[in-house]
Amino acid sequence: MKNIFFSILLIALFNVSYGQDTIKIESPWNFKGMTALNLAQVSLTNWSQGGENSIALGGLAVMNLDYTKNKSSWANILNVGYGIQKTGTNTSGKTDDHVDFISKYGYSTSKNVYVTILYNIKTQFAPGYNEQGPNRKLISDFMAPGYMMLTIGMEYKPNDNFFAMLSPIGSKATFVNNDSLAMEGRFGVEPGEKFRLEMGASARVAFIHDILKNVTLTTSMDLFSNLLNKPQNIDVNWTALINMKINEFLSANINTTIRFDDNIKYINPEGVSHGARVQFKELFGVGASFKF
Repeated sequence: MKNIFFSILLIALFNVSYGQDTIKIESPWNFKGMTALNLAQVSLTNWSQGGENSIALGGLAVMNLDYTKNKSSWANILNVGYGIQKTGTNTSGKTDDHVDFISKYGYSTSKNVYVTILYNIKTQFAPGYNEQGPNRKLISDFMAPGYMMLTIGMEYKPNDNFFAMLSPIGSKATFVNNDSLAMEGRFGVEPGEKFRLEMGASARVAFIHDILKNVTLTTSMDLFSNLLNKPQNIDVNWTALINMKINEFLSANINTTIRFDDNIKYINPEGVSHGARVQFKELFGVGASFKF
């Protein structure tokens, strides 16, 4: 009798174990990301051609958390980066500093078409200065500026690698959460104020593609028009990241940003204010990377 009992028990355990190995539960959640750490260093001793010792360290992380079930699609993207550099006897300064979070919920109305709500906030981690010398001047800080957008519109998303969203209704808020910068009226906020609200229309396009083996391009462009004040002056923010995988742990990456905002005036090193100008930033790094 005991032999029969144990035989039945072993068969049952085998079936449970087998079922656990073969049954896969599909989750509506999907998490993935990429991190990179880059280091550059120059050391000179009695170098006849001149120059200065320098060291630079930069980090980048992009994380995606997506939810897809039935007609609902919810995408969350966090893009952060920070880099510092020290040259000669100067104090260390930033080479990169950004925080960009996007949360986008869409409800499918037909094939590849969604009614979408998008929330986006951009800022930086640490204070920024016009130069690294003893006479440096503070020109930015955490949430100074800070940008927050909330838009509602239609989105076309044929696959996971591309989407285009057009929003006739939206808002853009600019924060200057620093007393001295607010008193100067920086970033389009009235002198003494810390907040500016704009209402208008916006468009956003994003694309990711493996342009070569182990070379991935990720790019996005945001356009915003303040319909209540000079709608012809369109704010532009275009970012591109090319990640080139060398091997399992090493990679090279190029990160660029082109930005134009008519409300942000150019201030030269002497402190004289000029009209708005196109802003451009480019970062190139080689170092360790990890995908998950």
